[in-house]
Amino acid sequence: MYPYYETDWSILPPEHNRRYSPGLTINNIKQVINETIETNILRKPAPTRLRELIRQIRACRTAAEERAVVNTECAYIRSTFRETDCIWKCRNMAKLLYIHMLGYPAHFGQVECLKLAASSKYTDKRIGYLGAMLLLDERTDVHVLLTNCLKNDLNSPTQFVVGTALCTLAAIASPEMARDLCNDVERLIVSTNAFLRKKAILCAFRFVRRVPELMEDYLPKCEVFLADKNHGILIATITLITEMCEQSVAVLRYFKSIIPTLVRMLKSLTVTGYSPEHLVSGVSDPFLQVKILRLLRVLGHGDPTQSEIMNDVLAQVSTSTETSKNAGNAILYETVLTIMNVESENSLRVLAVNILGRFLLNNDKNIRFIGLLTLVKTVHKDMTAVQRHRITILECLSDGDPSIQRCAMELSFTLINTQNIEMVVRELLRYLESTDAEMKALCSSKIVLAAETYSPSIRWHLDVLLKILTIAGNNIRDDVISSTIQLISNSPQHEQRFITNKMWEAIMNMNQLENRQPLVQVAVWAIGEYGEAGGFDEFELIEHYRQLLWAPQLSITTKQYILVSLAKISVRIDGCTPDIQNIINSFRVHMNIDLQQRANEFSQLFTNYKHLRKSLLEKMPKLKLSELTTSEYNADFASPDSSEIEQQQDEPVAVQEPSNQDILLDLLGDCFSSDGNGNNALAVVPVSQSMPSTQPHLQTTSFNQSALSSYNNNGPMATGTTDSIMDLLGLAAPNHTNQTIDQTTIPAIDVYNKDDVYIRFFIHPYPTVGEQPPSSAGARITVQTTNGSQATIEKFLFQAAVPKSFVLTLREPSGTVMPPGGTIMQDLLIARQTNPTQGSTGLRMKVRFSYEIENYSMMEQIDVNEFPSGFLR
Repeated sequence: MYPYYETDWSILPPEHNRRYSPGLTINNIKQVINETIETNILRKPAPTRLRELIRQIRACRTAAEERAVVNTECAYIRSTFRETDCIWKCRNMAKLLYIHMLGYPAHFGQVECLKLAASSKYTDKRIGYLGAMLLLDERTDVHVLLTNCLKNDLNSPTQFVVGTALCTLAAIASPEMARDLCNDVERLIVSTNAFLRKKAILCAFRFVRRVPELMEDYLPKCEVFLADKNHGILIATITLITEMCEQSVAVLRYFKSIIPTLVRMLKSLTVTGYSPEHLVSGVSDPFLQVKILRLLRVLGHGDPTQSEIMNDVLAQVSTSTETSKNAGNAILYETVLTIMNVESENSLRVLAVNILGRFLLNNDKNIRFIGLLTLVKTVHKDMTAVQRHRITILECLSDGDPSIQRCAMELSFTLINTQNIEMVVRELLRYLESTDAEMKALCSSKIVLAAETYSPSIRWHLDVLLKILTIAGNNIRDDVISSTIQLISNSPQHEQRFITNKMWEAIMNMNQLENRQPLVQVAVWAIGEYGEAGGFDEFELIEHYRQLLWAPQLSITTKQYILVSLAKISVRIDGCTPDIQNIINSFRVHMNIDLQQRANEFSQLFTNYKHLRKSLLEKMPKLKLSELTTSEYNADFASPDSSEIEQQQDEPVAVQEPSNQDILLDLLGDCFSSDGNGNNALAVVPVSQSMPSTQPHLQTTSFNQSALSSYNNNGPMATGTTDSIMDLLGLAAPNHTNQTIDQTTIPAIDVYNKDDVYIRFFIHPYPTVGEQPPSSAGARITVQTTNGSQATIEKFLFQAAVPKSFVLTLREPSGTVMPPGGTIMQDLLIARQTNPTQGSTGLRMKVRFSYEIENYSMMEQIDVNEFPSGFLR
């Protein structure tokens, strides 16, 4: 019997099918198939391919169009992530990663990365791990969920799955993940598969960087791997050894024994090694050579013995490497760094600098930049060798690349010395003309510093500063203005006249002074100080000042300089006082309160205080940089140093001018006016808050002498004679500032009682040796300052001045902060300089103190004349 087969009558022609249902025709079947396709596919079209998305984004003309395309695509990707049976997850994740690389947020794809990484398909797993490397880090909690998936894939029989997991682990491993998976990676390091071994070593490199204590497990294996012939394993091993040597000094000493092996390996690559599979632009495996050179740099640093082993191979690499390709230049760059960082020979250092010099002549701007950057880092190693390439370095200042210009500028300043400063500064000034505003500020300040250090003459120095002010304009720092004023102040008279005339010519013949306001400030300061020697046309000068003052483009600071200079010109140049007075009076109603105040004060000097105008507007003393920057308030309490006194004595004095002492006397009052012999002139000793309490007694000082000049070791107050002089004056007692004072036995004077601040003087007369009366030798006054308020007083500073016939020394105070009810104690040591004569007056004192309370600064000044009768007479 034949087997029975059931016939499907629906597929037979109609003439053979007489008993079928009309709904089962072939057309109906086609309709069902079409409906199924339309429902499942046509209504859910395939997503855009990655290349199409890239094309759409690149076609966008504006940022708004790009955002619209990205937002639309991200919305579609979010909707597909919510579906469980979507077949396009891999494509959507690839597009999301591209969007992430453009800088748009893609954090909503983190969980989807984990799902794809756990997939059984390698294509999905590859995209999932790639997304994990880009979207996950240690700050996200999802990062921890990847550990189990990585552990499973590290045990996979497929090497490509294991390799992908190792790459992911090497990129994102956290310390916790490294400790959990270190055993699996250690197992793979000794694998016979070179592909997996290389990736496992690089993964161990990540582990050592994140968890340094794991390096002990890899030390013995690294020495074995250095004998491997696979270049990939060699590169990975040397990378791991370099990291471990940088992490631990003990490991560094452990691996010093492999230096001969590395030297032999490098020599083989340079001379005899030729393998076509590793050849790059005619250079045998430049990647491995670079890794070896970096490791040699680490191992030979600070070790002359080990450095000597590698000298020959470094010289060989430097001379035999091809320089026409970037691969050779990369090797030479690493060779230079290695030579400069190990204890190499001097000739080898010169060879390295010459290599960098050849880099500067290369047409490739990247190589020129690398050469300059390396010279900046290594110039201190061999300055003489770098000086030979000075011309080439200066030529780089005219390069069109701003980065090369900046590196060349920084390197040029390191090469300046007394022999080449004029040539280098000339090139730097040419560079200053063409650079941008930010670099003008930096370059001008550095030129000023270099000129102060290596200037061959004052005339050249002044000329350079004038050029800087002219070229840089408003793009300079304040230190250039202060340095220029300080130099002019300390220059000889003929140089002061020279620069004053040059400044006047500059502001008269130059347009757009609003862009060169620092030049205007220095010029008007110089004219105001030394205008009498300039030979100016007074009417032209006043008219130009008038135009500057009413120029709306000039700043308030510049107009302050001009207004002060104008007031000083009134006592320098005769015949222009009425015009100056009219200009100053016009500013008494100025909108700016500072200019208004200055104008009102100067106007008083022209009317009510004519007798003080000449004294108050006399020339300023020679300026010191410390006075410009560290003076807390009135500079009249500071004195020039002894070197300036000697310079003043050497210079001829043509006209006797009012002294600074007279100015201070006018400011403080006329009670200490001079009697012609100078006996009652004011003597002031400047006091530093950092002066130790054991400071010896100072010599007599006036405003035109330095209180510290007698502190010179070669002077009469040398250290060895301090104690004897203290004993002679009876001042060798210890400082009693912080001791309790018996107010019942020591005379006291209430000096100040106002605003809850109380100051009291306690008088301690000192006995002396010899027949002189005790009161005529010296005494100690303890100043007790008490805070009676409910607020804390901070930054308290006490100063005092006495007539010139006395010597005053202020000891260090017990503090500068007084809490409510607190007290500060400070000792004043006073001695009479000259023997008392018939009718000589007793001690008088000017006291000034300042403090801050509740963010308010206060300053008071009082006279103390009620000392006990016979005190220091």
